[in-house]
Amino acid sequence: MFVYINPIANWLKAQGSAGVWVFAAAFMVCTGLGLLPTYAQSILAGYAFGLVPGSLAAVLGFAGGSALGYTVARLIGGDRAMASIDANPKARVVRDALVGDRGVETRSAAVRWLRTTGIVALVRLPPNSPFAVTNLVMASVKVPLSSFVVGTVLGMAPRTVLAVFIGSIIAGALTDEAMTNATPKWVIWAAGGALLVTVVVIGSIANRALRRLGTPAWQNAE
Repeated sequence: MFVYINPIANWLKAQGSAGVWVFAAAFMVCTGLGLLPTYAQSILAGYAFGLVPGSLAAVLGFAGGSALGYTVARLIGGDRAMASIDANPKARVVRDALVGDRGVETRSAAVRWLRTTGIVALVRLPPNSPFAVTNLVMASVKVPLSSFVVGTVLGMAPRTVLAVFIGSIIAGALTDEAMTNATPKWVIWAAGGALLVTVVVIGSIANRALRRLGTPAWQNAE
């Protein structure tokens, strides 16, 4: 895509306002089916449309792509993953603690929805969080679609806007040097910090769930 980014961007801009919608629709299909990475398409959005229109198009694209990927994963995976998890008490407890409604009946439906949405956002936050794999996993454990899409938007919006911003800066000069210079140095540290926070928070929730089951967490490393 980067090889042909100039003609692609020129063609999109030639479509006027419709180009943004064409791009968003293509983004949905390409991410939902795992054909192109979200970063590459987000950079294209900034390259073709600029920061604000490009950010809106990219966010709409990955939101729709997440819903499409979720639907495809549910159709393909069926209930096999859930059956495997339900057959293992430890796995079932961790699943319910992270994204499930069962086992937390004392909480209101709104609190459970917010909790699940927050977990999805946290998983989506690190820049190295794989889009297609996350779609598959979340769909397999039957995360509610509304929580999944909203959490995806909240978690991915910051890094997507950053990618669009980089694309807008390098418009007309797509080189390795331009990409390097356009990427703020703090991004690398922020990415590592986001990954660390995600691991610590999710690990803490899972450990508490396993302790309630009466099993030390270190025995479940396998």
